[in-house]
Amino acid sequence: MRKLIPRFLYNRRYCPASPGGQDALYHLNDWPSDDCHNKPNVAGFRQGFSPGALPPDENSRFKRSRSEGADYHESVLLDEATHYLAPEPGKLFLDATLGGGGHSEQLLSKGAKVIGLDQDPAALSFARARLSHYDDKFGAIQGNFRDFGEILSTIGISGLDGLLLDLGISSHQVDDADRGFSFNKPGPLDMRMDPDAEVTAAELINNCPEEELARVFYEYGEERASRRIASAIIERRKDKFFECTTDLAGLVESILPRRGKKHPATRVFQALRIAVNNELRVLEEALAEIPQWLRPGGRLVVISFHSLEDRIVKSYLKRCSKSKVDRPEWPEPRSNPDYCFKLVMQKGLIPSKDEVKVNPRARSARLRVAERLPIEVQP
Repeated sequence: MRKLIPRFLYNRRYCPASPGGQDALYHLNDWPSDDCHNKPNVAGFRQGFSPGALPPDENSRFKRSRSEGADYHESVLLDEATHYLAPEPGKLFLDATLGGGGHSEQLLSKGAKVIGLDQDPAALSFARARLSHYDDKFGAIQGNFRDFGEILSTIGISGLDGLLLDLGISSHQVDDADRGFSFNKPGPLDMRMDPDAEVTAAELINNCPEEELARVFYEYGEERASRRIASAIIERRKDKFFECTTDLAGLVESILPRRGKKHPATRVFQALRIAVNNELRVLEEALAEIPQWLRPGGRLVVISFHSLEDRIVKSYLKRCSKSKVDRPEWPEPRSNPDYCFKLVMQKGLIPSKDEVKVNPRARSARLRVAERLPIEVQP
């Protein structure tokens, strides 16, 4: 019989300097002890969620909750992510990008326990309310997923059966003009996922030198006209600073006329969002921490939404899934010290045509999966 340990999880903003924090809002009973782990059982999986697996009242509540959650944010590759994480009673998962709680709800409905992490207090508040009927299995903390290791240590967790990273921004964040992520709606040039973060998009646009702006647009947005756009921003700044999203979008559109459905400012806004939130560095740091937290057989599922993210994830998993490494100057291949994962799929999984038709924002998503290897097979 598995030994179970009751723990408290503080539903609060994470602060490493003050781990005690505020009063506990969620009490998670019977957290699994460190000596328990289950290997994912995918043999009996059926594609999609099976409402019949829940009692009638739970089934009705799940359908209602899922519908309400879709109004906030439509989770991408929902059933596929659930399949590869293989939730079951007793397993413990970290949803490191909680958002509207769609993926967490799927895991919880299968009997798993979930710790949700998000730096956006609005998303955290919504997910708490949405998942409140799972309060014995779910807890949420505000924090950046780059700090997930320190957060887990603070609350007394030392191992996970699965970890999910759903990268990018939520539909709610895009649709909320006050957050400044959208070039289609007038709003402040903000773009901070954590509203308490220091640097906004306006501060970058209004203070960075031309060379730095061009670099940001080119490296983070893969924008070929980066130098022309940066030069035009500098000229405009001489008369007036940028404050509104549509001001910047209009300037870019005057340089790059619209062709097709894609707005000319799409890449510029992506680049600014990545720079403001330091997204690529955060992803790299989080990935490096994951192996020490996944139990053998535990799954890592990452959903990315643009080539920069996917390139980092693909490169990391490729490096960590090779038992040997070789170089021309070496007489023979050597053991790979980073070897710790088995690739569950060689190529990333993309959404079905039906999903993209229902949720066009899913079109660029790509899901990758890796499984933590047993300690004894590592070099």
